Order: sequence, then C-alpha cells, then structure tokens
Amino acid sequence: MSRTARWRRAIFVTLLLATSTALAADEEYRFEASEFARTPYEIGGYAEAEPQYFRLNPGSAGYNLTYPDGAPGSVHGITGTLELYGKYTVDIASVRFRAHSDVERYNTGNDENNKLYEGVFSLRPNPGFTVEAGKQAFQWGKGYAQTFVGFVQRPKDPDDPGLAREGYTVANADLIRNFEGPLQTVALTPVILPVNSNVNSDYGSFGHTNFAAKLYLLYRDTDIDFMYLSKGSRPARFGLDFSRNLATNFEIHGEWAHIWNAQTSIVDSTGKVTMQVGSPTNYMGGLRYLSERDTTYIVEYYHNGAGYNEEQIGDFYGFVDRIFGQVPPGPPNALQSALNLYQGGYGRPFAMRNYLYAQASQKEPFNILYFTPSVTTMVNLDDHSFQVFPELLYTGVKNLELRLRYFFVVGGTGTDFGEKPNSRRLDLRMRYYF
Repeated sequence: MSRTARWRRAIFVTLLLATSTALAADEEYRFEASEFARTPYEIGGYAEAEPQYFRLNPGSAGYNLTYPDGAPGSVHGITGTLELYGKYTVDIASVRFRAHSDVERYNTGNDENNKLYEGVFSLRPNPGFTVEAGKQAFQWGKGYAQTFVGFVQRPKDPDDPGLAREGYTVANADLIRNFEGPLQTVALTPVILPVNSNVNSDYGSFGHTNFAAKLYLLYRDTDIDFMYLSKGSRPARFGLDFSRNLATNFEIHGEWAHIWNAQTSIVDSTGKVTMQVGSPTNYMGGLRYLSERDTTYIVEYYHNGAGYNEEQIGDFYGFVDRIFGQVPPGPPNALQSALNLYQGGYGRPFAMRNYLYAQASQKEPFNILYFTPSVTTMVNLDDHSFQVFPELLYTGVKNLELRLRYFFVVGGTGTDFGEKPNSRRLDLRMRYYF
C-alpha cells in the first residue's frame, strides 16, 4: 500500500470513529461523574469543502506569470481539506500534533498536499518552566492581517489570517515568573532553529543554526513583547510589539521591527537584476473597537520599509510586459527570472511600502441568530489600488460553519492590485468540526 493510500485510509478511519462517537452520544444521555474527569488526551479537527470561482485578469503581470501558456477566462473547482489535531499528556510530558491534508480539483489542473503542521514533544516540570522540541507554529506579533515580528513563523494569508500555518522544526523553552506590582508577568522564550537541506530548508540559506528569542512583559495591563533573531539563514533583526485595552471595548496594538543588512533583488525594465542592501524599518499600528450595536471594527496601517516603491514595481511590470509582448514569449531564462522575482518578492502580499487594512463585522443584524456579515478591504496607499471582499458567515447548525465571500480588485494597469492574476473571486466554505 502506498504512503498516500495509507494516509487516506487513516483519515477515513478517524472520520468514521469521530462520526460514530457523535451518533452514539446523541442516542442516550447518562450522567457519570467520571465522564467529567480530565482525560489525558484531546483530539479533534475539521473537514471542509470549498468550491471556488476565479475570474482572471488577462494581460496582467500576475496572470502572465501564473499562466504563461495561457488559460481560460476563469478558473473553477473545489478544494477539500482535512485537519486533525490532538494532544496526549502524561504527568509532566505531553505530545501534540496538527496534520493538514488538502485535495484540489480545478479545470486548470489537480493537486494534493499532506503536511504535518505541528508535532511537538513537551516537558513541563513546573508551571513556570517548559521545554519543547519538534515542529511548532509560533504566533508572535499583534497584527491581525500580517506581522513584521514573526521571525520564526510563516507569513499569514491576509485574505484569511485565521488559518493554521505550517510550523518549523525547533527546540525552545518557556520561562515564566509572576510578580506583585506594576510588572505582573515576565516570560522568556528562547528558540533554536536549524536550517539545512533536510530541515527547515525553505527558511533561508543552509548551514546555519539560528537563534531567536521573545521576552514578554505584562506591565500595568499592557502586553509588551521584545523579539530578536540572530544573523544566520536570514539577516539579523530586532522587534517589539504591544497591545492594550483602553476600555473594555477598545484595544490598540502596534509592531516595530528593524532588519540589518537585508538584501532585496531589484530589476529594471530591461531585465537587469541588481542586489540592493539596506537596513529597513517596518512598523504597524492598529485598533479594534466594539460598538454598542455589536459592530466590530479592525483598522491597521502597515509600513513595509523593505517594500518596493512605485518606480521599482513599475520597472518589474515593464520587464514582464516586454517578455510577453514578444511572439512567442521571450527567452526561457528571462521568463524564469521574472517568475523567480514574482514569487520571491514582487508578487507577495504587502510587496510595496504603505497599506491600510480595515474590517467591519456585524453580529446578528436584524436579530438573525448565528449570522455575521462583514466587509474587509486592503488598500495600497502608494498607488491607491485596493481589494474588497464582503463576507457572510452562518454558524446556526451545530459544529457546522458556512462562509460565503466575494472578492474584487480595483486598480489600473501598473498598480499593485490591478496586476493581480484574478479580478474577481467567489468562494463558499463549508466546514464541519468534530
């Protein structure tokens, strides 16, 4: 039996057991005191189906590089996802895991992925000291849509920042002390992150053992973090963040990070690539406000000091236009160079300097229980292009979450969002928790 077949069989058996347990629980209710005792294990997860429709943006740089051989005017299909998580604890030792599997079936092709997002062994000899080893997904930073201080974690997806992300293989510890007075808590988290061809190979250059640390302070009801990453697979950097509730319904937060001797690939309109070295500073400021009518507002401003300015991004789009302006397209090395640049920086979220992220969500409008509509936008403040997506969320069926979203971008030729591969997108997420 192949590895993929064994994985699928294990998934099926797990789902069958979870479903059987749920059905059995519905048949009869009995009160047993022992049932309320804490068990040594926890297990759960979700199964999800998400049909999607993309209206493409032919002629844009993102379209040409994503579909260099051309594509139909739209992409449609479905993604199926299964995530399983669990934890087992015995005395001072515990093991936890999160496994992710997805299958994509679209008119442009099929794909599937099976990944272990987390697999951590932990020892906690006392409440103030924990040591861990394994694959772990950290959650550093206060930014909702993105973070500049997540030095040992993968970036968030701004379109869906709440999604779980794959971790890195690390060794780390947590040392916590509590005090009486204005300084209430101090916690130190040192991290060791090795990088070679077999371990964390996508983190940066090989042959380094990277050291990072986070110092957490709870001072006068303000959460403050200081982060550091040593020079190694990535340039050295230092950062801090904070969050504070000014009132029960009003919170502010921010981040600041400085990177030493960061290298950025810059291309001109002819395709000549140069390496720019600098020490950029990134920062973010945001707020979260809950109104008396149960409307939640989230607003964040991002300054990406390592991002491209309008002239640099315009040169890249000009380079791509020159490649695809030829019939047939330009030489393979030029196309591959443009694709590498797009994937390495020019096509990433927050690729330019200044952005505004805003979201407004309304809980149960018109007394419609379990219903939450929202609207989210991300604006490029440099070229004034933007993306908007309204969303409808319904959770009225036990363990079932239904979410409908519609994305559209506004921006002309040569703008950040105007050069995205998609102009419209519609998706329906049906997620069942077990």
